[in-house]
Amino acid sequence: MDMSTSRTATPRRLLMCPPRHFDVTYSINPWMEPEKPTDAALALLQWERLRDLFTDLGHTVEVIEPLPGVPDMVFAANGATVVDGKVLGARFRHVERTAEGPAYLRWFVRQGYREVLWPEHINEGEGDYLTVGRRILAGTGFRTDPRSHAEAQEFFGLPVTGLTLVNPRHYHLDTALAVLSDTEIMYYPEAFTPGSRAVLREMFPDAVLASAEDAAVFGLNAFSDGLNVLLPQAARGLHEQLRSRGFRPVGVDLSELLKAGGSVKCCTLELRP
Repeated sequence: MDMSTSRTATPRRLLMCPPRHFDVTYSINPWMEPEKPTDAALALLQWERLRDLFTDLGHTVEVIEPLPGVPDMVFAANGATVVDGKVLGARFRHVERTAEGPAYLRWFVRQGYREVLWPEHINEGEGDYLTVGRRILAGTGFRTDPRSHAEAQEFFGLPVTGLTLVNPRHYHLDTALAVLSDTEIMYYPEAFTPGSRAVLREMFPDAVLASAEDAAVFGLNAFSDGLNVLLPQAARGLHEQLRSRGFRPVGVDLSELLKAGGSVKCCTLELRP
């Protein structure tokens, strides 16, 4: 790619949920260690900084009120998938999170969304569904049922490409792959099966490839508006690669939320019109 390529930021509408009830009281992924303390006040402060960063960059942030006793509701990306104003609800694999799906769906109905689908099969929203231009990359392997990929394709009327995850520390697609623009992604190859790696190489031969070190600090749990890429500040190698391609990396500290296995993208659900 020509290094002088000018990139522009596109304003987005985002849905976020404040971590007022955040805690790690159970373990449903390798990051969650209930015996270790969490700081709810710090989690809220870090979340507020992320929200303010989005608004400072010109994005619109909607807020859904968190439910008590549902500590992972802060991870709004898992609450639904929204493309062309259509809302595919989320259905969670673990009982600890099942209340989140209906809570998010109720929000969309109250906001006047008309095309809303309660799914038949388990899917965990944008945790496993990432939109790249007019195509959807769909993760499976740990959470989302592969049968939901066909359900999403039928509902959205867009091609859905299935990708299988194999590393328990990268249990959702948005922990192993990030969308940078309508044609560009970054990902960690070792998080995928050989076949899925081959598919990604075929579709995105010029993708940014993350190191094990950057993947381990959740560097791929990122949000891009086409110019600014918000990602964990500890992912230094990705910051350098992104800068060399004309993006503007913005480091974020969400260390408290990482104790539950979430970072920038997990906190952010894009409301695509």
